[in-house]
This record gives sequence, C-alpha cells and structure tokens, in this order.
Amino acid sequence: MPEVAIYAGTFDPVTYGHLDLVQRALRIFRRVILAVAHNPGKEPLFSVAERVDMLRQVTGDLAGVEVDSFDGLLVHYARSRQAKVIIRGLRALSEFEHEFRMALSNRKLDSEVETIFLMPSEIYSYLSSALIKEIVTLGGHVSEFVPALVEEKLRGKLGQAGT
Repeated sequence: MPEVAIYAGTFDPVTYGHLDLVQRALRIFRRVILAVAHNPGKEPLFSVAERVDMLRQVTGDLAGVEVDSFDGLLVHYARSRQAKVIIRGLRALSEFEHEFRMALSNRKLDSEVETIFLMPSEIYSYLSSALIKEIVTLGGHVSEFVPALVEEKLRGKLGQAGT
C-alpha cells in the first residue's frame, strides 16, 4: 500500500470541508501532501503563497501533512514526489462526471498513479470556497465553515469588517 497521497486543489480559501478530507486521508495514508495548484485558468482571491501559508497554519497540528505548490500536470507532480495516489473530494453527484474524466485522463497520462475519491462529512457536502467568498462579500459570518485565521484573511481581502 502506498504511504503517501497527494490532495491537490486551489484551496481559495481552505475550508473545513477540505480539512475533513485531509483527516480522512490520514486514516489511510501515513503522509498527505496538500498541493496548491497554480491554475492559469482561474483568478484566485489569494496568491499561491498566501494559500500555502494558510494551509500550513491550519494543518500545523496534523502529523503527516505537508503543504506544497505545483505548476503543470498533477500526475507529473505526483511522479516528482514519488506519490502513487491522488485524493479527490466528491461533494455531490454533479461533480462526479468532471472528476471521473480527470481521473481517467490522469490514468492515461500515468497508469501508475491511482485516483481515490473521498466524500466529506455530510455537514460539509454543500460547502465550497466560492460560497464562502460570497457569504463574506455579502457581510455574513463564515466561522462555521472556515478556521478563524481564514475568515480574518477573507475579511481583509474582501473589505468586510468582522461584526
């Protein structure tokens, strides 16, 4: 059984749903690398360095977690880190088709890298980074969805004072 898995994403920002998947992955793998993607097709709110820093701060107490960033194809990054498993989260059936195509594409690019799908706890199944940003933009509280550090940074970026 492989000892290391990669959980890649934009993490813009990291949510309790992401952290739930990290904890689930740690039950299966000794080491989980959280890989922040440089995605030229997206315009994230936070820079890669800011997202890496937030992830490091909120996972600092989790043994076996490493935070990194990468450019290019995920399977190439996985190979460079000697990882044979990619973790992907599935919140809803609507995400399955996209994730399934990505997993098959990755398998075609590198047949030695497997994709494992994990589902978050039901209380996080509707949660997305886009939803979190929208709530903060509209003046809402997100303390139930993200760590306090993340909420503070969101309010700083989006110009919303804590109320």
